[in-house]
Amino acid sequence: MNIKELLDIVLTSLNDGKAIDIDLYDVKKLTSMSDYILIASGRSRRQVSALADKLIQTVKENKFEALGVEGKTEGEWVLVDLGDIIVHIMHPCSREYYQLEKLWGK
Repeated sequence: MNIKELLDIVLTSLNDGKAIDIDLYDVKKLTSMSDYILIASGRSRRQVSALADKLIQTVKENKFEALGVEGKTEGEWVLVDLGDIIVHIMHPCSREYYQLEKLWGK
């Protein structure tokens, strides 16, 4: 698996879906669970769920696999586990509340 190719697929999918505030963190030196953490926002619960659906579909079409998906039905915070990349797609209110950026670097 080429992680750079997967990163490009993920970023393209989120940009095509009009995700906002996309932040990518290289966490190789901070944790062994993943190489990258990506955090993005949707403007509504519906968009958060739609971004996750599109991402999962696009990843699958490109011969990669999502290892796990959590929170898609609620649309507040969806976690998509792609192995070396963990993607958090969040509603702006949830993102502000949990402030994951403070954990990973900002």
